[in-house]
Amino acid sequence: MNLEKVIFGFFIILALTLNFGFVLGEIDNPAHHNVYELFAAIVVNLVATLLKFGDRTQTGALLLATSLVAILQLFAAAVVWGYAVNISATGLDAMMMASIVSLAAGAMIANVISVVLLIADTIVLRR
Repeated sequence: MNLEKVIFGFFIILALTLNFGFVLGEIDNPAHHNVYELFAAIVVNLVATLLKFGDRTQTGALLLATSLVAILQLFAAAVVWGYAVNISATGLDAMMMASIVSLAAGAMIANVISVVLLIADTIVLRR
């Protein structure tokens, strides 16, 4: 067992599960989506992205690209949340919450692609 690969896989899968936990619920109901869960998803995605910088293979480049997409979408969701809470006159309404969850769902798809690539790479290494 390679501890580096365990840590790498741990953060990739944790990023997906945290993002899934945030997205789960009614899309326009702010009570179903916790800001701290979005923050945790951003931090874990940042760590997973940093871990992917060392891999120089083609699969590593794809993993890095998917992580960058996820980070970009999660940051956009955080910016929309910050705008809704601190600047917008309407506050965090259903339309803003739907936008935030939609952006996080896009990041979740990028996380799913990362996990699929990781599993495919692991299967290829076994053969």
